[in-house]
Amino acid sequence: MFNRVILIGNLTKDPEVRYTPGGTPVATVAIAVNSRYKQGDDSKEETLFIDTVVFGKQAETCGQYLSKGRPVLVEGRLRERRWEYEGQKKSKMEVVASNVRFLSRKEASGSGSGPSDMTPPDEISDLEPF
Repeated sequence: MFNRVILIGNLTKDPEVRYTPGGTPVATVAIAVNSRYKQGDDSKEETLFIDTVVFGKQAETCGQYLSKGRPVLVEGRLRERRWEYEGQKKSKMEVVASNVRFLSRKEASGSGSGPSDMTPPDEISDLEPF
């Protein structure tokens, strides 16, 4: 079995950082991913809104450097969460990130400067031993 997802999109809201009872940081990052496709002679655009969960130091870094509208590249795996609410079974697909890469606003839009463009590290990964 192979479960790997790579997405590029923009944050739809600021990351929410929480901590588990054991003290592990967990960030929830919501991104919008746009796709273009042709349907007959027309060009169509579709937007997917995808919730992403980030753990560890990477979660804290996301909370510190990312904000609504920022472009990111997320690598990870799909996970389905299931729960029951008011007697109804619910489920939701989300991405568990193994790597979050912060993309430049200048590269994405061709402009942007000022204090909100603080440059984060190029790549953060909890998989690296250092």
